[in-house]
Amino acid sequence: MHAMTYAVDLAKSVFQVHWVDPETGEVHNRRLTRAKFITFFAQRQPGCVAMEACGSAHHWGRTFLAQGHQVELIPAFEVKKRVFGNKDDAADATAIWLSAQDRRIRRVPLKTVEQQSDLTAHRMRTQLVSERTARVNALRGLLYEFGVAMPKGRGIGLRWLAAHRAEVDAQLPVRMQRLLNLQLQTLGQLDEHIEVLDAEIREMVAANALAKRLIKIPGIGPLGASALASTLGDGSGWRNARQFACCLGLVPSHTGTGGKVRMGGISKRGDAYLRTLLVHGARNLARLATPSVWVAGMLERRPFNVVVTAVAHKLARIAWAIASHQRTYDPAWKPESPRGAPATTATA
Repeated sequence: MHAMTYAVDLAKSVFQVHWVDPETGEVHNRRLTRAKFITFFAQRQPGCVAMEACGSAHHWGRTFLAQGHQVELIPAFEVKKRVFGNKDDAADATAIWLSAQDRRIRRVPLKTVEQQSDLTAHRMRTQLVSERTARVNALRGLLYEFGVAMPKGRGIGLRWLAAHRAEVDAQLPVRMQRLLNLQLQTLGQLDEHIEVLDAEIREMVAANALAKRLIKIPGIGPLGASALASTLGDGSGWRNARQFACCLGLVPSHTGTGGKVRMGGISKRGDAYLRTLLVHGARNLARLATPSVWVAGMLERRPFNVVVTAVAHKLARIAWAIASHQRTYDPAWKPESPRGAPATTATA
């Protein structure tokens, strides 16, 4: 790590910078406007710029890298632990500086422009899907006020509504019929927008070498392959496959005191979107008529959801190994056994 560490509390217009002179021990706190922010670091000797992993952090990280600085992004929950007293910009910058001194904290990998743009497509799609679900649920509730009971399920409900539209209109006033048409038209537009984003994501997979390797893994589709490729990069942001699975919340949480440790449910930390994609893919693998020997053995002795989580954990570890070691998925691959022990393999 460089001798000088600058901690930056990011904002839209006013930025707070905290650093300690390593020679004199003098503590500096400076408030900078957006116009003077870039110039300040351009005039400084190369050092380490630490920031909280929040909005615009990756953009500023790329800017500082171009100026010759080292960049470290600290997880927000780690910074929050070190805020003392009243919370303000200066206290936040101090907490970031203290967090940067703790080498036990895993740094957030800096994303490229391409990674961020690819993940933006996923975020937009998730927003549209959530809006579509909310509109269907609202429509179901409003129709129920007039005695119309739509079946559960978005697709089933809309198909039923289209097949029984004449009967439904007979129960609705004229204004409600017009509002129903408006809601159905909006749902149709949302479907079109989601299809456009799905096509965009498929193009992203075809253009990304890592995504093309990840999609060959059983249980990982175009959404999972693209999101994992954009998140993992070269995999160097995680020390090993288990750490990556832990960051996705696919390991048990635990509490301990007095030498006794109690294991709980999965921690559900980290990226909920990636975790959801992996769990859905794992659920499909566990529901196969003829699952793999490893999965079938777990299903005999463990609850279904526990098996699904274990399979999702394994998918995350396989994805990290492929990204980190530049490998192609091979279901027959066997790891090297330590100390000459017989090798075993378990494919999902």
